[in-house]
Amino acid sequence: MKVLLFHIGRDRYGLPLAGIVRVLPLLELKQLPLTPDYVAGLMDLHGTPVPVIDLSRLAGLPAAAAQFDTRIVIVDYRAPGGATHALGLMATQVRGIADIAAEKLEDSGVATAPFLGQVASDADGIVQLVELEHLLPPDVRALLFQDAGAE
Repeated sequence: MKVLLFHIGRDRYGLPLAGIVRVLPLLELKQLPLTPDYVAGLMDLHGTPVPVIDLSRLAGLPAAAAQFDTRIVIVDYRAPGGATHALGLMATQVRGIADIAAEKLEDSGVATAPFLGQVASDADGIVQLVELEHLLPPDVRALLFQDAGAE
């Protein structure tokens, strides 16, 4: 499985390429009042508003630093009801693409954040997969996507 490697804090994570639409440089975002602090804001993607989640804040860490390797990863977020929405993920230290063999993936054995999935080890340490389908709780989905309230 091919994944985009990035960091949340000092730890490495992978996002399967199958769910990624595009990777953009860090853009200016419109703030969204009355949303959780991990909702970084709203971006304009060719005239379409796209909410952006700060993965560092979602993980309970300080906000992602605006550095040369901070990116906004646009993904196809599939809500439980089946609707697909464009969603931006602010990721730091984006390092490129890696290939993780399916047989190397194992359950982490730790139930922390619901969006963190299996792990694999390589010469650089552990990589943990981000599971898009578990990224947003129902109340946040309803705030960010108007048609998600019925899902």
